[in-house]
Amino acid sequence: MALNYIEDQTFDNIDFTTNGLEKAEYESCTFNNCDLSGNNLSEIRFSDCTFTGCNLSLVKLTNTSLQNVKFAECKMLGIHIDECNRFGLSVSFEACLLLHSTFYQLKLKKTIFRNCQLQEADFSEADLSQSSFDNCDLSGTTFVNSVLEKTDFRTAQHYSIDPERNRMKKARFSLTGVAGLLDKYQIEIS
Repeated sequence: MALNYIEDQTFDNIDFTTNGLEKAEYESCTFNNCDLSGNNLSEIRFSDCTFTGCNLSLVKLTNTSLQNVKFAECKMLGIHIDECNRFGLSVSFEACLLLHSTFYQLKLKKTIFRNCQLQEADFSEADLSQSSFDNCDLSGTTFVNSVLEKTDFRTAQHYSIDPERNRMKKARFSLTGVAGLLDKYQIEIS
């Protein structure tokens, strides 16, 4: 079944929690202050779209296509980005709440996370090469068997990363953040 094609539309202050978002292909669309929480966005395609101030908590993303999609000031609690269609996956996040979200095994090279709350997020086995966590809170975030080569953590806070369980060649850290690389040793740094 072919999806409807919706291009260059702006959706402002719409509550999609009752009727849901139409299953379609959205290109160059803007969603401002919309409530999509709990929606089933499976099989929907978003290309060159922007979500600003939206609630996307607990949305279902099975085989959802996110190509060059920007999220700004969005509430995205408990989402499984890892269930998205991986072909052409390209996202960026600015000032988003991504608590308890999963990015398991995704290729997210050069992805920008700026001013985000990523507590308890899961980046296990993800490829985050050349990505940036600019001023992000990574409390309780999981990095296991992740590719963190040339990833920038210089302004990130509260991370705990085991260098022995991740590929980290040329990753960047601030001197004050180096303690987050030694957590497993349970040593005190003053």
